[in-house]
Amino acid sequence: MPTITFIDPQGQRYDIEVKTGETLMMAALRRGVPGILAECGGACSCATCHVYVDHARVGPAGPIEKMILSGVSDLQPDSRLSCQIVAKDALDGLEVRIAPSQG
Repeated sequence: MPTITFIDPQGQRYDIEVKTGETLMMAALRRGVPGILAECGGACSCATCHVYVDHARVGPAGPIEKMILSGVSDLQPDSRLSCQIVAKDALDGLEVRIAPSQG
């Protein structure tokens, strides 16, 4: 079970164990990480779970995710939607920064 560190816009860190196969969004909701709103419930349609991550570790966004992200005000090259990142053992130690618009 990988441990993922969520970092809110103020720098507060939340180290949580994430079940393999669970999305980072669901894990954050389950553990009460502030700033992950997930208004669409993980359907990749609202961008209220916008985070910044190392693409070398999680891979790039897919076409639908890119379209949803194109509407966020604080888009960065490392932007992703946490509802689209599935936990696997190789992500152990990953740092996920919550976008300022979320916090």
